[in-house]
Amino acid sequence: MNDASPPGRSDAPAAPAPAAGEPTHHDPHVRWTQILLGVLALSLGFGLWGAVVVLRDDAPGDPQAQIRSQQAQIEELEQRVTTLSRSDQISREANRDLQGALAEREEEIAGLRADVAFYERFVGSTAQRRGLTVHELRLQPSGDGVWHFTATLTQNLNRGAVSRGGLKLSVEGTRDGKLQRLDWVDLRQQHDAPGVEYSFKYFQQLQGDILLPRGFVPVRVSAHLEPAGAAAIEQSFTWAEATGRSAPDA
Repeated sequence: MNDASPPGRSDAPAAPAPAAGEPTHHDPHVRWTQILLGVLALSLGFGLWGAVVVLRDDAPGDPQAQIRSQQAQIEELEQRVTTLSRSDQISREANRDLQGALAEREEEIAGLRADVAFYERFVGSTAQRRGLTVHELRLQPSGDGVWHFTATLTQNLNRGAVSRGGLKLSVEGTRDGKLQRLDWVDLRQQHDAPGVEYSFKYFQQLQGDILLPRGFVPVRVSAHLEPAGAAAIEQSFTWAEATGRSAPDA
């Protein structure tokens, strides 16, 4: 017999066949299974890491640090309140100053309007022509029986002409139940006291002081104008008209 092996047959012992159901290393299902298991393990790892980070962030921090942070916030809020309060105070003060300034301006405007009306009455085209006169006489107390007077003299009859002369006052009243008249020298407490001089074209204000003796109750005050080169002029006012009161303070 010919011992030669048939073609294609080897004398090496053949590898044992794998057991039924045991996968081989080259089985594609095994490889995909391993890959899926690896991905799952990585996903679980990342998930655990994220949970740790979140829990660490949510966990309470250092109590002392929280107290310092809250104290800083409180101080900041208090500073804001202080700043706002100061701003409000400054605004209120500025508003009061503004209101005061507006009141002063309104008073000045009212005074200017009164002056304009006064001028128009005497120098306007429709002004009534009047000669020398005492347009107004005002008396204000200054204390210790002293009264300050302001007399407004006017004239527009002779436009452009200058009126010159002197003003004297006298006061009538009662003292110890008797009528008494105080002349200019008595009111000025000066012998031969000169009158208050005036010189104007249309109007002028004269001022001065008079002294009433203790116990004297005034009733009427008279203004005496002594124009240069002309007859004297006398005008009387009740004490209430001149002062706005019935009698001087005791």
